[in-house]
Order: sequence, then structure tokens, then C-alpha cells
Amino acid sequence: MKTFSNRVNAITASPTLAMNGLAKQMQEEGIDVINLGVGEPDFQTPKNISDAAIEAIQAQKTSFYTPASGLPALKQAIVENVSQRYEAAITTQNVSVTTGAKLSLYVLMQVLLNPGDTVVTAAPEWVSYVEQIKLAGGELIEVHSESSSMKLTISDLDKIKETVKLVIVNSPTNPTGQVYSKQEIQDILDWSNTHGVYVILDEIYGQLVYNGAEFTSGLQLQHLENSAMIIVDGVSKAYSMTGWRIGWTLASSEIISAMNKLLGHMTSNPTVAAQYAAIEALNGEQDTVENMRQAFEQRLNTTFEAINKINGVHVDVKPQGAFYLFPQVDEKLMKLVGVSNTVELSTEILEEAHVALPAGEGFGMPGYLRLSYAKDQDTLNEAVLRLTQFFKKYTKD
Repeated sequence: MKTFSNRVNAITASPTLAMNGLAKQMQEEGIDVINLGVGEPDFQTPKNISDAAIEAIQAQKTSFYTPASGLPALKQAIVENVSQRYEAAITTQNVSVTTGAKLSLYVLMQVLLNPGDTVVTAAPEWVSYVEQIKLAGGELIEVHSESSSMKLTISDLDKIKETVKLVIVNSPTNPTGQVYSKQEIQDILDWSNTHGVYVILDEIYGQLVYNGAEFTSGLQLQHLENSAMIIVDGVSKAYSMTGWRIGWTLASSEIISAMNKLLGHMTSNPTVAAQYAAIEALNGEQDTVENMRQAFEQRLNTTFEAINKINGVHVDVKPQGAFYLFPQVDEKLMKLVGVSNTVELSTEILEEAHVALPAGEGFGMPGYLRLSYAKDQDTLNEAVLRLTQFFKKYTKD
């Protein structure tokens, strides 16, 4: 019998995509499932962006290979966007465009890590960090911070006895929605510089912050060239372009060169039509981004309060960004439902209440569920009603 590599056998399928797959399968069977499990906006890609891709195709600009690290025009658009948003000066030599920000992160793990190297991030963390580190042979330390906001702190880093190669910070954070302050980012950069450690700042949700919260990019605090700071970003979340698969890495030219060498053997180049769409996303009008941000803010405010009214389910610290709630479920409530963990609970909720919610175990944090509020408010209200009715069946008023 044929066997697969130890490498692939060691990894776990993405729990968010698995839950999304189950929900879609049930929907195809005619079951009315509310899918709050996938991390993507519910808005269509703005028309001016789609039109730019169509125009590029009709102008016969998309038929052939382009540079492995991205079109020069897209790199220049990223450079100018960074200058406008953060008043930071970088060059196209500091940019590598990839087929989604996820690929940026995958390639970075391959470029930076040797077998046995230690990587640190705060739990809960995005599901794919874990498997990408594993595929590169790295060893992940998930820090369960004493901070109520579950953010990585210098105190947490100082307690680590192992030699650290890489620190990953995701701000705003998936799945908690917490935003690191300017001082918190600066402290981590200072610690990393002192200890000779790489830092990846995953800023994919940087334009989606709410209720007066301020997002700080590492680009506002430290120069890229000759630096161990690495920024990962893309158009997926802020421009509702998850399906287009365009992300990028911003780093020193030395790191970018190493990435590009690997990318040349992986994808040849990001899809050309999508690159032209991304150019328009960055250079075109930005009103749609703000409109989406305002809609997410309203949904957060309404749904946060509603979720906290369910007995035994609570979000202690209100999210400041991204589009997720990460409620904790009391152990007593899980016992009443007849489950021993939130993996079992999420399955029960899907089968009985027809609401898809990934379990916290996939994010390194058992006892929690992740709820995406990237749905219209009526759908979110119905989801909360179903969850309320589900739990009421097992509790006494």
C-alpha cells in the first residue's frame, strides 16, 4: 500500500476550512445552515477592482508569465500605499508579492527556519501558523498570556528559556480581534532586536479597526532594510478579495531575495489578472473600504452585546479589529450539553442549531468558539437566536 510522507502525515487539516466544508455540504443538502466559520468578508469585491482585472484581460496583458515576485507596477503601488498610510519609505526591493498572504507566511517559514528552531506566538493563534511552522521543522511555543486580552507581552518572552528564532505577532488578532498598541509593538521589536530574533508582524486586518482603536504598523516604528522585522499584508480582508489570492511580504532586501528564490520554484508568478485588480485596489478610490469597516463596526457592537447575553457564553474583552468574536464557553454548560470539549460542542451546534462555528482547539485555545461577524446583521441576529435556543434546551432558567 502506498504511504504519504511523514511531513504531510504530521499536519492537521485546517479546522476553519473543514467546518466551512461541512457547512457547505449541509447547505447543498437543503439544510438552512448559517456559516459563521470562515474568515472572509461577505461583501462583493468592489466593481472598480473587478473591472480592472477585466480590462487587463481584454487588453491582452494576462496571457504570459510575469516576475515571480510580482508585477513591478504592483510593487510600486504597494510602496506608494505604504508611504501614504504609514509615512514609511521602502523600495520595490523590499516587496515580494505572493499568491495570498498565506503563501507569504508559508514561504517565510521555509526561508527562516531550520529543523528544531523555536517560534513563539500568543495563543490563540491563526490555525495555519501551527502547521506551517511544523512543515518547516520548527518548534512552536504557544504562549498563554496572563493578559486578559491574550496578547504577547515582554514578560511572556522573558520567561522563555529556549533560544528563540522567530516571534509572530498578529494585530488585529485572529481570532480575538485584539489590537496591539504602539508601545506593545515597539516593546516586542526592541526585545527582538536585543535578542537577535526575527519578528513577523501579520497585519492583514490592519485597516479593519473599530470604535476609535488605533492600528500601529511596524513600518511606523522601524526601518525595513538591514532589519529582522517582516511585515505580511494583502488585499483579501480590507478589499473583500479573499478569492483573488494576492498578498505580500515587506522585509529587508536580503530576506526578499531569499523568498523570491523559493517562489520561483513554487508558483512562477501570482495570477496576473489578480495582480492588476490589486493595483486598482491600492490606487483606486478607498470609500468602499471605509464603508465595509463601518458595517463591521456596527455588527461588532450589536453582536458582542447579544452573545454576552447567552448564559454560560461570554467574551470578556471586546474586540477592536478584524471580524471575529472568540467567546468562552463555561465547562458547566458543556457538561449540561453532554460534551467534553468545544470540538464536540461545535459539532453539536452545527447538527442541532445549524450554525457553523470552529472550535477553539484549532486556535490553540480549548474551551472557546470562533464566531465571524462578517455577515449581515439579520443573519447574525438569527444565528444568536439559534445559539440561545440551543443552550436553553440544556439549562434551567
